[in-house]
Amino acid sequence: MGLCASAPKSRTNPERNQFQNHQKSNSFSYNQANPPSTTSPQKFSGQVPPQTTTSPGGGGATPSFSEFSFADLKTATNNFSTDLIVSESGEKAPNLVYKGRLKNRRWIAVKKFSKLAWPDPKQFVEEAWGVGKLRHKRLANLIGYCCDGEERLLVAEYMPNDTLAKHLFHWEIQTIEWAMRIRVAQYISDALNYCSTEGREVYHDLNAYRVLFDEEGDPRLSCFGFMRNSRDGKSYSTNLAYTPPEYLKHGRVTPESVVYSFGTVLLDLLSGKHIPPSHALDMIRGKNIILLMDSHLEGNFSTDEATIVVDLASKCLQYEPKDRPTIKDLVATLSPLQNKCDVPSHVMLGISKQEEAPLTPQRPLSPLGEACSRKDLTAIHQILVMTHYRDDEGTGTNELSFQEWTQQMRDMLEARKRGDQAFRDKDFKAAIDFYSQFIDVGTMISPTVYARRSLCYLLCDQPDAALRDAMQAQIVYADWPTAFYMQSVALGKLDMHQDALDMLNEASGLEQKRHKGERRGS
Repeated sequence: MGLCASAPKSRTNPERNQFQNHQKSNSFSYNQANPPSTTSPQKFSGQVPPQTTTSPGGGGATPSFSEFSFADLKTATNNFSTDLIVSESGEKAPNLVYKGRLKNRRWIAVKKFSKLAWPDPKQFVEEAWGVGKLRHKRLANLIGYCCDGEERLLVAEYMPNDTLAKHLFHWEIQTIEWAMRIRVAQYISDALNYCSTEGREVYHDLNAYRVLFDEEGDPRLSCFGFMRNSRDGKSYSTNLAYTPPEYLKHGRVTPESVVYSFGTVLLDLLSGKHIPPSHALDMIRGKNIILLMDSHLEGNFSTDEATIVVDLASKCLQYEPKDRPTIKDLVATLSPLQNKCDVPSHVMLGISKQEEAPLTPQRPLSPLGEACSRKDLTAIHQILVMTHYRDDEGTGTNELSFQEWTQQMRDMLEARKRGDQAFRDKDFKAAIDFYSQFIDVGTMISPTVYARRSLCYLLCDQPDAALRDAMQAQIVYADWPTAFYMQSVALGKLDMHQDALDMLNEASGLEQKRHKGERRGS
């Protein structure tokens, strides 16, 4: 029932040395400054969430960039099932994109390149790593890659609410209102501006299919466009009528080419149709702006704002690259047009937003269970302080021989002692550091330390890392209710509400079983 990741369903305590080997072989994030070696790469199995980073501009927690194993991506996509293809052209696309789900319950988008698209693994890894460093709330961020034999795959955050093309060209209930179209243009210009400042000025084949909508209905730019479809492949897959003139001449994509493509997206937003730029420019020159506008808007737009956007599109589509505006010009022009800032995107799109479901456990909960169901981190902290290390007894984690009592052991226990002090004092960042020192030595394995560090991560707004530690606590002590309770809180923070409820019920069931055993033994 909702058991996460690699924790065993049969609750037999793993051998201590097996856990130590598992723990030591699972370091889940690279040094952010340097890509891994392609000769002995570190793989992320998808069993435990990697470390998270916070996106600039107010974005939420996003997993750090990691390498995934091909086997786990195969599992996540149900053996690359055709039912999970989300590419714009379906099975006809040269490089397919699949919807998938990792063992830690995170939804992902997996782009699978055709065979031999990137024959040089080093070049592919370096390209992927360059894109993987980007983190912004206006991007569908790249969170990993796979380079296994001839297989080349990219892994990104999954955006559940379709593409701009779907909402503009193939809508069923309502078209996108004018204020939302302006928001789309603004957010995508923000994304391009951020990437430009990070040294990623080139985006391949920017079009309405590259603009995706997240769970809040906010538009994001797909990170896949920052990598070509192959080492020597085409940068533009759309009709040549929409391709920048200089690309047709020289076959190169420049920052000015990206601005041209942005102009075609502006035309899509204005007209609600995918019309060739040459045709649109003829209409603009003939002052036929009203004819250019999407008739489904039924006149519900500001003529002044539309004139500004039409003028901007016209400048973006200039034949000579030097005559086009810069990315910063796009941001500066579009920012003042924003309105309805207090209206959520999902409301303007007319889509339902998944609301947080109240947790309704099947059984009465203990004080810890009640606190976890409310995600009351302060109450959880108080209970863990009071419980101390009582639940570590009998797990086989504190049995030390005389020979093990070394200076290293004393240092490790001192690290735990300092972690406990920082935990009591609510200095949670320091507690994470000290508990990490204790865990990294690996001589003693304490489920309580994992539970405490899990709570520290939650209090530092790192729910992925918190879930990882709660799952490790379960590996150490398979029948420990606290491990399941902490998983419930972390899953709730990650908006995985059904899984959180499953964990809550699992924990309360274990508590009930424990209490029955205690009554029989008394």
